[in-house]
Amino acid sequence: MPAERGRPLTIVALALVLLALSDFLKPLRLEGADTGLVVLGLRRSGTVNAVGGVVLGLVLLTYAAGVWGMRRWVVPLAWAYAAYVTVNVALFPFRTPLPADAGVGYWTFGVVYTIVAIAASSGIARALSRRRADLR
Repeated sequence: MPAERGRPLTIVALALVLLALSDFLKPLRLEGADTGLVVLGLRRSGTVNAVGGVVLGLVLLTYAAGVWGMRRWVVPLAWAYAAYVTVNVALFPFRTPLPADAGVGYWTFGVVYTIVAIAASSGIARALSRRRADLR
């Protein structure tokens, strides 16, 4: 592990690869019938899910490569991804129908997921911005 990247950004790069793999697999619906790429708060299916999963997977692999290689161009990509995540999780409860069995657990998970997703994606973008001088 290069000393200049450090353990936290190495973990981020590896996590982004796992997220990319998850998006590549979304069209296979391995997580169940409700699996699908969420775009602008709507869970997608069919062609949009298949093509979108591949496109977002490629974007996440590019993001991971930029973090791994400590590249300067990754900073705008990090902020764009943070914006994408924020818009998706903010719109999701308004644009996606509630499951019939949605209870307190569903809402608790949704709130916790929203907080973690926004904090993680924007936190990574902020960390990369702060380390801009270390990026090549």
